[in-house]
Amino acid sequence: MSSAFQLHGVTCQFGDLVAVDEVSLSVKKGERVAFIGPSGSGKTTLIRLLNTMLVPDSGELSALGEPVADLGVASLRDLRVRIATMPQHLGLVENLTAIQNVVLGRGGSRSTIRSIRDLLFPSSRDAQEIHKLLDRVGIEDKLYTAISKLSGGQKQRVAIARALFQNPEVLLADEPVSAVDPARARDTVKLLTGLSEELGFTLCVSLHHLELAKEFFPRLIGLRDGRIVFDGSPESLNETELDALYQLSAEEMMTDA
Repeated sequence: MSSAFQLHGVTCQFGDLVAVDEVSLSVKKGERVAFIGPSGSGKTTLIRLLNTMLVPDSGELSALGEPVADLGVASLRDLRVRIATMPQHLGLVENLTAIQNVVLGRGGSRSTIRSIRDLLFPSSRDAQEIHKLLDRVGIEDKLYTAISKLSGGQKQRVAIARALFQNPEVLLADEPVSAVDPARARDTVKLLTGLSEELGFTLCVSLHHLELAKEFFPRLIGLRDGRIVFDGSPESLNETELDALYQLSAEEMMTDA
């Protein structure tokens, strides 16, 4: 099976802060992977490297078989069309409707003029497809509802529909359930993993909810201080490795206080 991502010694830093530190990993096409670890461990930076919005300071990164460092502007744009991202705060436009937000999912593959036209006047073909997507995620009656009038769980489902409208080969989700209650969080993760299995796209999700990660993902990658300290199945994550991931050092406890 070919790889969705290949990283070899990838480092990314912001000033003196090393957010991702010499990370090497491979994610196969069609895999479902959860990135776990405490706040500040590098999960968000890793997601932004995978969607090519960040460039490594050192090391090699390939996405969907393309060496990212070798790509020109047009090729990089084409690659990003194949990788959908749900950012941590979803990135929805509150004063637009659900259909308008979802239609933005194909903005990267359409001209600026067409994107504006589709935003203002979605075609009947797009409207039918988006209605089916919203039906698939359980909110088909919210097609013309403004995002500002939706609940947190409904907004998540609009963001999922927008990602699916992109027809991605990969879906990256950064803490997609951080703002909802445990029951809705579980429903959302179950929906994402079910869609990945059904449609065949690669799914990489960063999660604070360890139990959800263990329940729904066959592979967990644990990050701490920008380094991978665990990579394996949920069953193989033992107490020692959990301590290595989540136990605060004396210095960190003093900082948190």
